[in-house]
Amino acid sequence: MTTKPDTIKISIMEKEEISATHADLHVTIKGTSLVSGSEAMKKAKEVNQLIEALTSLGLKSEAFFLQGVHLEQAGGALLKSSNAVYRLKIRCEDLEKLAAILDVISSQKNATLERIEWRYDEDETRQQLLSRALENAKKKAQQVANALGVNLIGVYDYLETPMDDEAPRFQMQAAPMFRGAAAPAEQNLGMDIQHTKTLHLHVDIWYRVSEFQD
Repeated sequence: MTTKPDTIKISIMEKEEISATHADLHVTIKGTSLVSGSEAMKKAKEVNQLIEALTSLGLKSEAFFLQGVHLEQAGGALLKSSNAVYRLKIRCEDLEKLAAILDVISSQKNATLERIEWRYDEDETRQQLLSRALENAKKKAQQVANALGVNLIGVYDYLETPMDDEAPRFQMQAAPMFRGAAAPAEQNLGMDIQHTKTLHLHVDIWYRVSEFQD
């Protein structure tokens, strides 16, 4: 039976706060006509009205994604007295324009901002966290080995656990963030127009060492 070699365990936690680089705005638009597919962007009056207003801010056609259409039946025969609710995702690549985009959405009486989905470019930061963790773990392992009077031989086992700690988004009480021009002027939205989160990396490394002396 193979016996476990003498090891010392080193645990390191590194973290870094990063800011969102872009955002996806999820908007619902109540329309008076039903148009499906990509044609809804042009032929659904209320949808096209919002897109044109946002295009004037510099957003390109690629920034708009129609995610679905829901039919609301007000009564009577289906399709004769129904409203279509369009679910639109709007990509904001330049967060400097976010406040202006929110102003445009709030000015559209049929549009409702449901939520903001923050996006991050985090690969480089995660690599930096890993490099720092490995470097600090090696330094600490050497310090521990020196104090115990043993030599480091190599790595026996390794475990890393990445975690994200994102600040909670502001949520209206049982309601969307704001509902177009119908939102009361005195309502305090308390909405972020810039967002951050903290990346954590926990590393456990078991280092093989020379035999402990009794």
